[in-house]
Amino acid sequence: MKTRLTCPCGTLIKGENEDELVENVQAHLKAEHPTHEYTREQILFMAI
Repeated sequence: MKTRLTCPCGTLIKGENEDELVENVQAHLKAEHPTHEYTREQILFMAI
């Protein structure tokens, strides 16, 4: 299960599970990078 992703801006984003990780990444993108959108599959591909 993938639960961590480091954004190219340097922010480490974590979740207790993949669903929470995707939610947290999407919230980060909306707040910090509003012109970027990624699908669940793209987020999990980049996550570790």
